[in-house]
Amino acid sequence: MKKLVNKKIYLLGIIVFLFNYSCITPLELAPISSIGANSFWQSEQDATGGVIGMYNQFRDLSNRTLYLMGEARSEVMGHGLQNADYRQKYFENDMNEGNADLDWLQSYRVINYANLVIKNVPNITFPNEGKKKDLLAQAYSMRAFVYFVLAKTWGDVPLITEPVEGYDAETTFQERAAVSTVFDLIKADLDMAVSLFPNNEFENGRSMWSKPAVNTLKGDVYLWTGKTMGGGDADITIALSALNDAKTADLTLLDDYSRVFDFDNKRNNEIIFSVHFNDFEVSNNMFSDMYINALDLRETYTPETLDAIGTPGGFNWWAPSALMRDQFMDEDSRKDGSFYEIYDYEAENPFITSIVVKGSGYTEAGSRIFLDDIVIYRYAELLLLIAEAKNALGQDPSAEINEVRARAYGENFSSYAFTSGSQAENDETILQERLFELAFEGKRWWDLIRFDKAFEKVPSLQGKEGQNHLLVWPITLETISLNSKITQNSGYEQQ
Repeated sequence: MKKLVNKKIYLLGIIVFLFNYSCITPLELAPISSIGANSFWQSEQDATGGVIGMYNQFRDLSNRTLYLMGEARSEVMGHGLQNADYRQKYFENDMNEGNADLDWLQSYRVINYANLVIKNVPNITFPNEGKKKDLLAQAYSMRAFVYFVLAKTWGDVPLITEPVEGYDAETTFQERAAVSTVFDLIKADLDMAVSLFPNNEFENGRSMWSKPAVNTLKGDVYLWTGKTMGGGDADITIALSALNDAKTADLTLLDDYSRVFDFDNKRNNEIIFSVHFNDFEVSNNMFSDMYINALDLRETYTPETLDAIGTPGGFNWWAPSALMRDQFMDEDSRKDGSFYEIYDYEAENPFITSIVVKGSGYTEAGSRIFLDDIVIYRYAELLLLIAEAKNALGQDPSAEINEVRARAYGENFSSYAFTSGSQAENDETILQERLFELAFEGKRWWDLIRFDKAFEKVPSLQGKEGQNHLLVWPITLETISLNSKITQNSGYEQQ
């Protein structure tokens, strides 16, 4: 029975891939209605369809899971008006083997699609060989990114580089590979992707992998290995080079911070790579969990408050924490562009809750629809990654920090201009600047680990220094039960 269940799980992505395509708007391709296992992977259209399937699976992963992995355990979120439910154990860092509920199944579905492309596309004849290379580059980029996410989340993970096209125990039951081995594959995939992309443009738009996007990912990866895995200056030098290469692309900071995320401004020139969401293709994404329901509005709210909320929607399952909110200066435009504090001045306790306005979607027929794209990388983060790498190498990060701050503070910038200090002081500034700039974009938890600040900055981890197993996630019991070769992360075993 265990083998049958495991087979079902691993084959689910293939079944969807073979029989149930849906297209995404930017690709402008008709959906493939019927694909036979023996007839597929014969043409350029088949190859393009395979890549579409990979992005569709990635959108499912990005809907909520990427945010939970990358930010839920930090100090950014806390209780909202509703019961935070399963989310509470994340921001309270109260996870164990028994209550672990975040698994890696969807991540491996994405990887399986990438593996299918990597295996089969080289054997297809294309009228334009450059198109073949471009599709392969996207698959290598995707596989590198998802393994990067898995390695940061769980450490050692199964390393699967061949597609699961049938069932056999050797393919299905994989042990966890050492995290260093996983990063060897990630780095090899990144080099392959960089070599395959034809130029430094966004030829397929900004909701698909491109050379600027994969170079940003490469910088992110090498900063991680340089700072957390002993790679040191050698890795950070590679990171800085890749990030500078990405910077030469068609990228700029938008004048208005809040416009970066608006539904009607998708794929703007600040975006390096985002996950496309559109009506009739997918349901509300994670931002619907951070707003406010109509039933929670009060007649005693001021007109200004009601105007700021606009059309209610979603729920306030969890909300920006006071610890995070109180760090913002009023002159910082990112404050109003990220969250809004709701007060009822006729109540005994005026503060009611806060809502996330970044990603608040659009209103149609009296309903709020949360379908803003999920941003993976954008130019402001690229600048801060460059600042981080430069500082780690003993260089002055002022130019990049000040470019980000100049937009944030506008006419008040002179009061907030950054001047380089010690390496430690600069690191603290960069980490906080990333909080201000990238709040609710799924970055903070991994930032805290990379800067070695999780036990210092997260209230629920204070006093637990040295319990380093808390920096990775527990593996679900279901995952372990389906594969006897999977062992629990040390420190999370049930007593």
